[in-house]
Amino acid sequence: MGLRDRLKGGNETPRENTPPPAPKPARHEEREDVRRNADYQQIKRAMHRQLIDHIDSDRMVIIDSPEIRKQIRGLLEQILHQENPPLNQDERRQMIDDLENETFGLGPIEPLLRDQTVNDILVNRHDEVFVERYGKLERTAIVFRDNNHLLQVIERIVSRVGRRIDESTPMVDARLPDGSRVNAIIPPLAVDGPSLSIRRAKQVPITMDDMVKLGSLNSVMATLLQAVVKARLNVLISGGSGSGKTTLLNAMITYIPEGERLVSVEDTVELRLQGQHVVRLETRPPNIEGKGEITQRDLLKNALRMRPDRILVGEVRGSEAFDMLQAMNTGHKGSLATIHANTPRDAISRLETMILLAGLNLTSEAMRRQISSAIDLVIQTQRFPDGVRRVVSISEMSGMEGSVIKLQELAKFQYNRGSAFNTIRGDFVPTGVLPGCLDDLQRTGVALNTQWFAQAIPSDRREGN
Repeated sequence: MGLRDRLKGGNETPRENTPPPAPKPARHEEREDVRRNADYQQIKRAMHRQLIDHIDSDRMVIIDSPEIRKQIRGLLEQILHQENPPLNQDERRQMIDDLENETFGLGPIEPLLRDQTVNDILVNRHDEVFVERYGKLERTAIVFRDNNHLLQVIERIVSRVGRRIDESTPMVDARLPDGSRVNAIIPPLAVDGPSLSIRRAKQVPITMDDMVKLGSLNSVMATLLQAVVKARLNVLISGGSGSGKTTLLNAMITYIPEGERLVSVEDTVELRLQGQHVVRLETRPPNIEGKGEITQRDLLKNALRMRPDRILVGEVRGSEAFDMLQAMNTGHKGSLATIHANTPRDAISRLETMILLAGLNLTSEAMRRQISSAIDLVIQTQRFPDGVRRVVSISEMSGMEGSVIKLQELAKFQYNRGSAFNTIRGDFVPTGVLPGCLDDLQRTGVALNTQWFAQAIPSDRREGN
């Protein structure tokens, strides 16, 4: 058994619903693992210093190529043979891989960036690295040498995207070339040392058919969303952080007919737009002097002058909400956006708050009329304890009733209360209400199963039995 395998056993955390193991009277093996881990890191540090003595590491990053990588591996094998550290064959191979990643990549997390099953990489501190796979968090055996080592990797990441991080700017939010989102924060703001979060961008986008197979929604609801996009209805996708809002938006975008001019406005580019008429806009943070910031509201105002057929807003989060509603109300039908909220009603309340941030002197009733006339559909997503992200509600706005916006739910996920915490069971059920925009949906030519939506929910399902 190699050193990494032995360390992995010491770093595993118990799964949910699994009782922790009984405490052992002897802790000798754990202390031995920690000592061997320190030995491995010390050997790797010495090997890295020798490698730097032979090459210009900064130059190697610039001229990264298969030929250079092959030469570096050969040089590392030669150094290992000369030094002959107390490592077995598996550990020697791991040492070479680690040092190659230090030279050309992002150090210990480089293998995670190549692992397509990893969605998020979360570095809490130099000796605590978590990943998300299939919607669940798990701790890894990966560690950084110390805080300085982690800080070097963070600096390498932000320098590649033309940003900087130091005591004067201790927070950075950036995007990697592959579309992954990176957030880093360092002391003095991060008390326990530098912290790094990487939200991976899927290289192969998840389609609506994939979401049906994964249990995120059923085929009837997927067909409804296809008809909604083709009927040019304005849609707001609501949900918590990591609930699958952007994934669903990317899947719905594929239904937009070819030839339409799309303009996207995002804080960090995540949407995957395809077509001949696509313009992607991204905000710009202020420079070190606090100048030059371009906000989403600035981009939305500019997008209206670009003759878009549809405007896509990656996430509504501020005063741009009013400009988005104005765009939806002035000829840009079929626009889509996401928002952070726990329920469709909360999404409406958040929109009202964001409109107030624009500094406009509007009454509550005027704001609600703007919202009710602009948005046609609110889709609510949620991530469940079993890791599956589901569409839990599809609601239609049907005007005003007094000073209150009317929301009628068309379909929802009915949770089975008898299912286990980490194995959620339930059904996607209709509420018995037909969409008020049914005529518009049927004109698209999409074969929509209206009989399913007209069914009433049985009483036993309403009670969740």
